[in-house]
Amino acid sequence: MNKIKDILSRFKFLKIIGNRYVIVSVVFVVWMLFLDNYSYLEHRLLNKEINELEDNINYYKTEIKKDSIRIKKLKNSDQIEKYAREKYYMKRENEDIYIIEFEGEEEKEQSDF
Repeated sequence: MNKIKDILSRFKFLKIIGNRYVIVSVVFVVWMLFLDNYSYLEHRLLNKEINELEDNINYYKTEIKKDSIRIKKLKNSDQIEKYAREKYYMKRENEDIYIIEFEGEEEKEQSDF
């Protein structure tokens, strides 16, 4: 016991750390940051998921806008014929179709219509 008092008198910061209020406060902070159901780590994971879901919402909203534009275009019979010819390679009678594909052209086709 004498050695402990000797050490505490030499190092003042050990006296502060040995205070029961400091110990309880440190345990509380560690508990709240890492061990609790509402910990900081759990909040970070949930915030990541929220950001991913918001990105998905924005993506699907833009896709809905693109699709609605396509639907408006397809109300015209000429556009329906053009779409069927380009997408499904349909043809009229007595007509031959030659398909020429270039590199990188597939990405453009998907974004055009």
